Amino acid sequence: MDKVKETIQQFVFDHFGFLPPELIVVLISALPILELRGGMPIAHQLGLSYWEALLYGIGGNLLPIIPILLLFQPISKWCLRFKVYKRFYDWLYNRTMRKSDKVEKFGAIGLILFTAVPLPTTGAYSASLAAILFFIPFRFAFFAIATGVVIAGVGITSILYSVF
Repeated sequence: MDKVKETIQQFVFDHFGFLPPELIVVLISALPILELRGGMPIAHQLGLSYWEALLYGIGGNLLPIIPILLLFQPISKWCLRFKVYKRFYDWLYNRTMRKSDKVEKFGAIGLILFTAVPLPTTGAYSASLAAILFFIPFRFAFFAIATGVVIAGVGITSILYSVF
């Protein structure tokens, strides 16, 4: 998984290096898989300050959350007519359900924990899908995921900027 992250980061860096550093951090933080775990190290490498890294990383990570929470279910329902999507949906559903025991047990509070702990396959994208699968209302889901993103962002950024 780390090799995949490095490859994606390098691709973005090589092909989008002409963009302002702040926008690169926003874009990387908004990508699935990478999210904050990818955006914060890049922000550090690009020389952004602690507060800039935090602002742009969190902002980028929050960008896809509202569209996912609002649009995933209706689009997915329509796409389930196709075998290829049905297989993808079943895989995604099973993966999310395996990782979402905290969400099932604690609801919106579980989403905070699920998002805040920076482990592979946890984060804002997975938490958004878990919120949809467990029918957590939009306002609770968004607030919980945003809180988890802020906690993860502060943790990752603090470690990066204090250690390196």
